[in-house]
Amino acid sequence: MHMKDRTYQSIIFDLGAVLVDWNPRYLYSKVFATPEETDHFLENICTSDWNEEQDAGRSLAEGTELLVEKYPDFEAQIRAFYGRWREMLGGPIQETVELLQQLKASGKYKLYALTNWSNETFPIALMEYEWLQWFDGIVVSGKEKLRKPFPDFYQLLLDRYMIDKTNAIFIDDNIRNVKAAEEMGIETIHFQTSAQLGEELQQRGILN
Repeated sequence: MHMKDRTYQSIIFDLGAVLVDWNPRYLYSKVFATPEETDHFLENICTSDWNEEQDAGRSLAEGTELLVEKYPDFEAQIRAFYGRWREMLGGPIQETVELLQQLKASGKYKLYALTNWSNETFPIALMEYEWLQWFDGIVVSGKEKLRKPFPDFYQLLLDRYMIDKTNAIFIDDNIRNVKAAEEMGIETIHFQTSAQLGEELQQRGILN
């Protein structure tokens, strides 16, 4: 079947690095004197694996105390991760937000977000970004205590909003999460840039 011969009803977005520019380096470049120190800290102490446990529902307090106990010499820097979390937000990725706006304005599609995000920090994003209200549904890992790439998390979204996966498309910057969706039979776009996403949506006839 040619891409344009398919009909799409539901478009599912990841948020971080697709619609929201979130990067711990924005904060830690101010905390540490050199990029090497920042890299060491984020690769060995406040790692992405550690952060994903909070995304999966562990409390920020528990996650923080675990690391402080393990790395007492870095207590101040560890506490800054959530204490100064807002400083990791670079703002919306405007070009992708404009694509989302076009999709919303077309009135043709149901729009959803499936995000790995702590339930304690997500309300900050809801207050900061009014366009999050454009979604017909948002499923947040920290609230559900499930996360990508686990199939149960994708299935929760499909079931809750009665999404037919045969006419849905899922957009994520993380290839691990993209592959997990594909394994469930959901068509995907591996997000790299807003321009690339726009082109892929046009190729499928989703955007003009």
